[in-house]
Amino acid sequence: MTVVHFDLPDELVELQASVRRLAQDKVAPRAREIDSTGEYPKDIFEAFRDAGLLGLCLPESVGGSGAGILGLTVAIEEVAKYSQTAALMLLLTRLPTGPVMMAGSEAQQQRYLTGIAEGTQRAGFGLSEPQAGSDVMGMRTRAVPDPANPDSWVLNGTKCWMSGVVQADWYTVFAKTQDPSSRAHDSITAFIVERSWEGVSVGRTDHKMGVRGVDTGELVLEDVHVPAENVIGEVGGFRLAMLGLNAMRPIVAARGIGLAEGALMYATEYVKGRQAFGATIADFQGIQWEIAKCAVDIEAARLLTYRAATLADEGKFTKEYVPFLSMAKYHATELAVRASGLAVQLLGAAGYMEDHPTELWYRDAKQLTIVEGTSQVQLGLIARGVLNGDLWWD
Repeated sequence: MTVVHFDLPDELVELQASVRRLAQDKVAPRAREIDSTGEYPKDIFEAFRDAGLLGLCLPESVGGSGAGILGLTVAIEEVAKYSQTAALMLLLTRLPTGPVMMAGSEAQQQRYLTGIAEGTQRAGFGLSEPQAGSDVMGMRTRAVPDPANPDSWVLNGTKCWMSGVVQADWYTVFAKTQDPSSRAHDSITAFIVERSWEGVSVGRTDHKMGVRGVDTGELVLEDVHVPAENVIGEVGGFRLAMLGLNAMRPIVAARGIGLAEGALMYATEYVKGRQAFGATIADFQGIQWEIAKCAVDIEAARLLTYRAATLADEGKFTKEYVPFLSMAKYHATELAVRASGLAVQLLGAAGYMEDHPTELWYRDAKQLTIVEGTSQVQLGLIARGVLNGDLWWD
């Protein structure tokens, strides 16, 4: 008989408890200041490093803990209750490293992943461009063979909306290795580009509505010489971008779940103590129903997300599994928007003020429905799964 387990294994329960304590002690007290100043929270990074959280999803062979995507998902959920910036810092241990883990050589993994696990290096992910967001194949960053060394490459172009661009020591960059107008999947290749190389610079940084503290902006590549050994996998490896993003969906979903949990818990405590019309706000059935609906959505999102993370850890992030991964990302991030909006509404005028974190959650939530595949992209992928029979019920 097949047994379905809904509980986390003991080691992840312990991880959850330890990260919860760290988030309450280190992250929560700093969340408002990070948002107000926009300064990178080095102290939070160091706390994550000291707790061994920067290598959660990395294999033990490079100094990671091997907890996988599910382990990172559990940790991010706890941190995201208080700060999306801190959650993004943990996410960036997986997004740029994913292609290297999937297709990188042993030398690449040892050189670039070890530093991430140790906390001595940080990385960024270069896919989007001003005219190529959801339409990835529209990218114009170009890689051509180096005339002086045909096995190497010269990159030119600009990547935008890159999280952690200022803080990163190296970048996973996707570029066209065929005609720039080509829309063939084998026309795009992944490269590891080091920040210190000549021709690599940070362009403008963005002024964001939320998720401040981790700089987002442009990576500018001007005649950057990339050695052949820094090609990730094979030339024409665009598939790495899609597989990498597929595997990331439960991790982004975890940010949404954590935000929703934090917002609902805070608002619930508020309405329990807020007097109105001779009772507390929490005594009114209309308020109770809204809290109940949000709680149901949170638990549904968690089940979707933990299943998606488990699938990703099993290597099941190819086409036939995409609907399940996309469901988690779609539902959890849209939930973050609804839950943060509900929290503001439950607090009323107070919720709109900086005296409470509800307006911060409200601003931060919207980013989640855009990054790493918009909600509309996720719906398209889910629908395609149904139409193609990858998601079917008989």
